[in-house]
Parts: sequence; C-alpha cells; structure tokens
Amino acid sequence: MSRHHRNRSWAPAPQPLPRDAWVIDDHTHVASVVPFARAMNHEAQEKGQPAVPVYDEDQLLAQAAAVGVAGIIDVGCELPHLETAVRMALDHPGVVHAALAIHPNEAVLHGHRGVPGPDGLPLHYQPWHDTSFEDALAEVHRLALAHPEQVVAIGETGMDLFRTGQGAKEIQREAFRAHIALAKELGLPMQIHDRDAHREVIDTLLAGGSPERTVFHSFSGDAEMAGIARDQGWYLSFSGIVSYKGNDDIREAARIVGPEHVMVETDAPYLTPMPYRGRTNAPYMIPYTLEALAQAMGMSVPDVARATRAVTRTVYGV
Repeated sequence: MSRHHRNRSWAPAPQPLPRDAWVIDDHTHVASVVPFARAMNHEAQEKGQPAVPVYDEDQLLAQAAAVGVAGIIDVGCELPHLETAVRMALDHPGVVHAALAIHPNEAVLHGHRGVPGPDGLPLHYQPWHDTSFEDALAEVHRLALAHPEQVVAIGETGMDLFRTGQGAKEIQREAFRAHIALAKELGLPMQIHDRDAHREVIDTLLAGGSPERTVFHSFSGDAEMAGIARDQGWYLSFSGIVSYKGNDDIREAARIVGPEHVMVETDAPYLTPMPYRGRTNAPYMIPYTLEALAQAMGMSVPDVARATRAVTRTVYGV
C-alpha cells in the first residue's frame, strides 16, 4: 500500500489477556487520541476511503478493558494538558491516573517568544508559551499537591536532541534538573523522555542522583544503557517499538533488566505496534506489544503481563 493510500482504519482488537493477567498502560495520551483519530478520519475521507470511527475517552477505556488493559496513566506534558489529565483521572477513579510535567521540547519554548529559534528546533509557539518555564512547572507542582490520589508521577521530562543544538540542549538540561528535584521533593516516580539523548540523560541523572523510582518511557536505548539502568535500579517501559524490525537492541535490553524492571505502554496515539504500525494507537493495543515483549524475554504473554502489572504497582502504587 503506497504512502498516499495507507490504511488509516483502527487495528482489530487483539486476543484478550487472561483474567488474571490484566495490565496497566503506564504511559499514554488518551486525550490526544481523539483529535488524532479525527485527523485520520479526515485524511481517509479526502482520499475516498471509508470513514474511520472516532471514539471518545469512555469508549477507548472500555475497549481497553475488554482486552485486559484495566487502567492507564495519562500523561499531560504541555501546560494546557495538565488539567486535562487530572480531569480524566477524576472522572475515572481507579482506572485513570495522571503523570504531569513540561515536555523537554516545550521547556525550550516557554518564555522564549520573539527570540531566534534555538539551534534548529522548529518553533511552534502557542499562547501558553508566553508563560515562563518556572511558572509552568509551578502549575505541575500545584496540581500534584492538590490531587495526590490522581497524580502518581512526574513526567514526561528528560531531553530530546532529535532536532536540537547546543543552546536548546542546555535549556532542556536545566528543565530536566528542575523536574528531578520536584519528583524528589514530592516523593513521586519520574517518567523520562529520552530521544537521541542517551548519554546526556544518563549523565544528568548520575550527576545529581535520580529519584528513587526512575522510569525510561518508550525505552529506545541499547544493551549498554540497559546495563546501566539495571545497575542503578531504574525501570524500562516498552512501547510498540519493541516490535519493530531492526530494534534488536531494545529487545535485548528487556532481557538484561529482567521482568522485575519492565513495564508496558502505548504512548498513544503514536508508536503503534506491528503489524499495524502507521495506524492510530490506543490502550487496547497493549496485548500486541506484550506479544513482542514476551518473545524477546522468552516468557509467555500472561507471565510478562503479570510481571509488568507487579512492577507498575511497585513504581506507581496503582
């Protein structure tokens, strides 16, 4: 199928997990799945393809529950999305919890309107970027204190050097340090976004000391990095990319840290697992990722599912 005629329909539901092997999607953006699906629907209709159903939050959570994904941690990492994640957790007690932070690419934009773009990072300013980074992080702090039962992590924070040069790198590093300090102050686990920044992220964590429970979301490192994580007691969360061809290093990392330090996520609406890469991701897709993870670790899908659930409880208390 050519790029201009990609299948934008929802992937079929996977085989449900056994009742005693339900799991938590420990990193997702369900609030973003709805507009993402609307965009896919519009694209399909423009190309004369069948309309793609657009599901609301309740339907997405019900679809997930039907295949054994009993809960999610919804991540708000832009200033206007912080309250959205908390509101979803309040609306779905015991099913949805929230993680809050200012994404590293967002940290570069806050308070920098009108100045030249930092080293090639595309500047997509929005009205909320007039708020300083300090004030944006203060809102993360406020919401975490106001909703201790709903907010179970600080994240996603870290560094993203995909299109970022030296100036923006230092802004991100300082923002990362501020999030580390906040996670420690609140006694919360921290979810790390690490894109093309493995060495910088590790050095920053080791220099100042990491939070007691540190999670690399959508882990994309290699065996060496997994060894460091194992030695430091850090946790690795695996998304659909563990199923992608050529990602042998990521699969090896799961074997290195072992089932006591592995979790599973979607990072929806992105990173849909094989064989449905390119379609909209959602929490109900978790069993496909578990299959790839189980294969990599030489375990059964139910055993890997139970292991990720136990780790999720240890890290987040959910």
